[in-house]
Amino acid sequence: MKGKAREFNEKFKNSTPEEVLGAIINEFPDKVIFSTSLGAEDQVITDMISKNQKTCSIFTLDTGRMFQETYDLLQITRSRYELEINVFFPDSTRVEAMVNKHGINLFYDSIENRKRCCEVRKVIPLTRALKGMQVWISGLRRGQSATRSELSLMEWDEGFGIFKLQPLFDWSEERVWNYIKNNKVPYNPLHDKGFPSIGCSPCTRAIFPGEEVRAGRWWWEIADKKECGIHQDNQDKKEV
Repeated sequence: MKGKAREFNEKFKNSTPEEVLGAIINEFPDKVIFSTSLGAEDQVITDMISKNQKTCSIFTLDTGRMFQETYDLLQITRSRYELEINVFFPDSTRVEAMVNKHGINLFYDSIENRKRCCEVRKVIPLTRALKGMQVWISGLRRGQSATRSELSLMEWDEGFGIFKLQPLFDWSEERVWNYIKNNKVPYNPLHDKGFPSIGCSPCTRAIFPGEEVRAGRWWWEIADKKECGIHQDNQDKKEV
């Protein structure tokens, strides 16, 4: 599988993200899925997918602790592009058990508890969403954090057993925002308030001048360890 990913990377090394998305959707009909967090990069990819002759499945994860601005953007995006964006929720029984045992804000107490919360609210629902699919499209970029500095266009995600396509992997933040402005792509207003990366409300803050893009995510933890488990493969590869 890793060999096929390398072949794809070589074949499309000079292609645009739009060309890559079109090729992958055509090659894996009904087996491609895009996970959107409704962040800036994901909004760019949504816009690109909407302009393709063939679309793919799109979903987002609602952890139950998102910003209101994120929910508003979800509705705006669905209406603007007339695309079906499925919402996956965590299992209520698991959430209740976790909160009753560890507290509503358990993630502040320890990294172990934070990862436990991410597992219940994000990783398990993601596993359900990816079931039966062959390619997972993600908006990851190399410039987002230390844990993502070695990304490539396509990789084999061993943890989820799926090809992971990152069409904007080598884009700069400036390029992302130029696309948004030039194509009038709707985006989360929190980006204008110092939030370049937006996750759950209790675990996200605005960043200070000079900080990296994801410094506001789980800001109480060590920078090169901050992944929720969804993209853990990137961290694993870095530590090998």
